[in-house]
Amino acid sequence: MTKKKSPKSTSNTIALNKKARHEYALHDKYEAGLELQGWEVKSIRAGKVNISDTYIHLKDGEAFLLGSQIQPLNSASTHVICDPMRYRKLLLSRRELDRLVGAVEREGFSLIATAMYWRKCWVKLEFHLAKGKKTHDKRADIKDRDWARDKDRLMKHKAR
Repeated sequence: MTKKKSPKSTSNTIALNKKARHEYALHDKYEAGLELQGWEVKSIRAGKVNISDTYIHLKDGEAFLLGSQIQPLNSASTHVICDPMRYRKLLLSRRELDRLVGAVEREGFSLIATAMYWRKCWVKLEFHLAKGKKTHDKRADIKDRDWARDKDRLMKHKAR
């Protein structure tokens, strides 16, 4: 009989963009693969990734990830030029690209990266169609969140 492998306790999440939910009203969620170089995969495995202030730019019918930082390892090869801020191509189907181009150009949406994670052995990027929030929208969200927290406290103490 074969032994069953114990499930790993580590999470598949590589990096999160926590600011995105505060700064933008997120609508549709998409998932895309990334075209990466070898040194980038090694750095991602080591956790040297930052995707805050990251967005997607559509150019010539292709999608590119801008603003993400993947810091090279100290033991990187000397013959490879490591650029931590380079444009990384997103792997999307033609239908998804056409839908995104329409939303960005006609409806004024932005494409904001929210998470990077492992799916089996591939690195995936989760991004959303988003519209920027105004200051009063942010205040309303904070007020609703505070009221939900207070309501939970009241219900907890009332149940005793």
